Amino acid sequence: MLRLPAALGLLGLLATATAADAAPRVVVLDPGHGGSNTGAKGVALHEKQLTLVIAKLVAERLRAKAVAVRLTRDDDRTLTLRQRVAIADRVPADLFVSIHANASLARNQRGYETFILTPRGLDVDGRALRADVATTRPGVDPEIVAILDDIERGSSQWEAADLAARIQRALRERRGATGDRGVRQDAHHVLLGATMPAVLVEIGFLDHPIEGKQLATSEVQSQIADAIAEAILEQLAE
Repeated sequence: MLRLPAALGLLGLLATATAADAAPRVVVLDPGHGGSNTGAKGVALHEKQLTLVIAKLVAERLRAKAVAVRLTRDDDRTLTLRQRVAIADRVPADLFVSIHANASLARNQRGYETFILTPRGLDVDGRALRADVATTRPGVDPEIVAILDDIERGSSQWEAADLAARIQRALRERRGATGDRGVRQDAHHVLLGATMPAVLVEIGFLDHPIEGKQLATSEVQSQIADAIAEAILEQLAE
C-alpha cells in the first residue's frame, strides 16, 4: 500500500498528465529492421528498405496534419528492439507504430495484419523488462514510476486494440478484403516496454510472387501509407 505522501504524489502526477492532454500529439513510427538486419528478403526489395519508405510516407502525411512525428531511424542503421521502444518512452509518444513486412516458407501467403501484445506479453513487460525500459519521470520515486508505468501499459491496451482495428479497416478499404488477416495478439519484443498504445503492422508478404512486386510500387506504398496515417489520425481524434 502507498503511504499518504506517495499517494498524494501519485494523484498530482495523474493531474499533471491530464493537463498535458492539450499538448501537441506525438507519434513514434518504427521502420522495422535496418542496417545489418535486412529483415525479410522479397521479390524486389528487402524489408528494411520498404519499412523505411512507408514510415517516411506516413510521417509526411501526419506532419501535414500538424502531428509531431519521430522516427526510430531515418536511415539504414541497426537498432535493437529495446532501443526502438525506449525512444518512444523517452519522447514520450502518444502512439507507437512499428512497421514490418512478412515472408513465408512456402512463399504462397499474402495479406496484412496488425498485432498488439498478449496478456502474457504485458506480464513479462511489467516484470522482467521494467529495469530496461522504465520511463523517465524526473524527481519521482522509482517505486511510483514502476506503478505508473504498469498502469499505463495495462490501460493502453484498449487503445492499442482500437488502433489495430482502425489500421486493418483502412488497409482493407485500399488493399481489398481478401488480404485482411485480422488483428492478432503476440508477444512481439519490439512492443514490450511501451507505456503508450503500441501496435505492429505487417503490411504484406514480400516474397509472394504477386504481392511482393506490388509492394515495390509507389502506388501501393502510397495506399499503405494513406491507410496507416488515416488510422492514426482517427485514433488521435478520439
